[in-house]
Order: sequence, then structure tokens, then C-alpha cells
Amino acid sequence: MKTHVDGAAKSRQKKTLIARTLGAAAVAGALAWTALAAGTQGGADSPAVAVADEAPGYAVEDFNYPQADKILEERGIVLKRGDGHITLAECGSGTGLLQVMARRNAETICFKTVGDSGWLTLEIPAVYIVKGNDYATQVEMTVGDEEKSFDIEKNTWTPVGESADEQGREHLLVEIRTSK
Repeated sequence: MKTHVDGAAKSRQKKTLIARTLGAAAVAGALAWTALAAGTQGGADSPAVAVADEAPGYAVEDFNYPQADKILEERGIVLKRGDGHITLAECGSGTGLLQVMARRNAETICFKTVGDSGWLTLEIPAVYIVKGNDYATQVEMTVGDEEKSFDIEKNTWTPVGESADEQGREHLLVEIRTSK
């Protein structure tokens, strides 16, 4: 009989151990579920937010010149598009600037160049001379329906537009390209 009691006691211990283990697992699972639910919803006060809603949007470069409207209003210069390697600068703000002189502007217009190459489309009427810097620079100009290209000498003033035109016609500067 003793074996039967010992066998019954072992069976009860086994059942108790299994019940405790299952109970502990159920409690652990419930705690995990509660923590997971609270973590994804951000608590009771904040609504659930999809992860995609929190991600930053895509930056798409359209190459439009930043604050072009403000520059047009303040300085009368139309800056259209570029790769960011040729930017409008204050003359005297540094060395190595491209300098453009136009008959309709009282002041010299300066551009900073950076990188291995750059391009900028713009509109400056009546440009007649450009001072180059250490870059190989080419300017595109229009006069009527004609398009003309001028190579700018490094670090010196180069006549362009009306000062290089036999008829003295007013030219519109429409593009600057640089390369090292």
C-alpha cells in the first residue's frame, strides 16, 4: 500500500508542478501581451500610429534655385535652376568669385563656385563683361533668337554680350557652367 500512496503522492506533485508551470506561463504571456499592446499604442492617452506615418518623407531634388522669388524682388535677378555648385554671393564676401557686370545693374553680381563642376540657369539682361575665377567657365547668352556661347578666361575680365558683338546688341545671360 505504501507504494500506492507514494505513487499517488508523486502523481499529485507532478500535477501540482504542471499546474504551477502552466499558471506561471499564462501569467507571463498575459504580461507580455499587455506590454506589447501598450508599447504599440503608446499608452491609453495616445492613439495608435502606423510606423510609416512617422517616417520622414522623400526629398526630391527639383534643382529650382532656393528663394528665387525673394532674390528677384530684392535684386532684380532671375535665378532659375542649378545643381547648387554656383550660388549668388555678396561681392567682397570672399576670394575666387565669378563676377558679372550688366549695364542695367548698378552693382557687380557675384557668384560662388564649389565642387568639380556646376551649372546655373538664370536671366540677367545687358551683361557685357564677366570676370572668371580658377574654374573653366562658359556662359550662354541670347540675343533675339540667336544663342551665343562665350568662354571666360580664368581670373581676368572677358568681354561678352554687347561688348563682344559687332552690332553692339544687348545680350541676356541665360546659363553659367563651370568645371575644374
